[in-house]
Amino acid sequence: MPARFRKFDHKPRVIVTRRLPQPVETRMAELFDVTLNLDDHPFTRAELAAAMAEAEVLAPTVTDVIDGELIRGAGPQLKLIANFGVGVDHIDLKAARERDITVTNTPGVLTDDTADMVMTLILAVTRRIFVGERLIREGRWTGWSPTGMLGHRIAGRRLGIVGMGRIGQAVAARARAFGLAIHYHNRHRLPKAVEAPLEATWWPTLDAMLERVDIVSLNCPETPETHHIINDARLRLMPRHAFLINVARGTLIDEAALVACLERRGIAGAALDVFEHEPRIHPRLLELPNVVLLPHMGSATYEARQEMGEKVITNIRVFADGHRPPDQVLDLY
Repeated sequence: MPARFRKFDHKPRVIVTRRLPQPVETRMAELFDVTLNLDDHPFTRAELAAAMAEAEVLAPTVTDVIDGELIRGAGPQLKLIANFGVGVDHIDLKAARERDITVTNTPGVLTDDTADMVMTLILAVTRRIFVGERLIREGRWTGWSPTGMLGHRIAGRRLGIVGMGRIGQAVAARARAFGLAIHYHNRHRLPKAVEAPLEATWWPTLDAMLERVDIVSLNCPETPETHHIINDARLRLMPRHAFLINVARGTLIDEAALVACLERRGIAGAALDVFEHEPRIHPRLLELPNVVLLPHMGSATYEARQEMGEKVITNIRVFADGHRPPDQVLDLY
């Protein structure tokens, strides 16, 4: 049996880097020798290093940057990084493989919530929902008028989805119900059986799609290939009436280029749940009237967080029993 799947003869020593839903923490306390982060402060790099020097299992979140230096400095007892989240771009997978450290994530449970948020942001930015909400809160609304608060109808528009995995397909299904025509760019074309119900049009090149759609939704992971996939050149390809939606990763967009584009009205608007340097927000984004900004809450439902925690627990238990965990990040191998 490979060393990384050797059964533990004791409760595994688990360190959790952030507060998790209380039922999840309670169950962890029952099953593992666990240290919880009860005041929910973000771990510093030094605290991450100390945790990795002690833990047999580290349970980080997507905001914990676990690079090669930290992994190489981890104690020999660290055998599993059980990530609380789907994305693993914050973990140096190559360094983990070299140290024979298994990495798991929590796929599948965020799909519906994230897709719901995409549709929320599409409606919010096209119908100017938050502009209207601020108008009332600031006491500036003087009553209904035929030309007041005009936005745009989305039925009949073309939605371009960048990344047609689980979430992209869930977005497409919802968007069809709103009358949007589905276009998508993916590394590989989907099977006809998936395309047909969505009446989806595949574009082998992103540039060709961007020129033709009215709304662009980013639903791809952060990789070296997708970093700044939306840059100045691609923003200039988009029609001036188009809207850009991002609930995936902030680094998919060159934020400085987006700000410049929005300021010159190169596109009609943007709706962002993630940011290139979060939690810092580009100061000029805060001043723009044609952008909706949310605090990385695309998957923030009670149900999703509970299910994510349950997946973390399952991955740890299966690993500690000497078996391959169900959500092992297989790209490592």
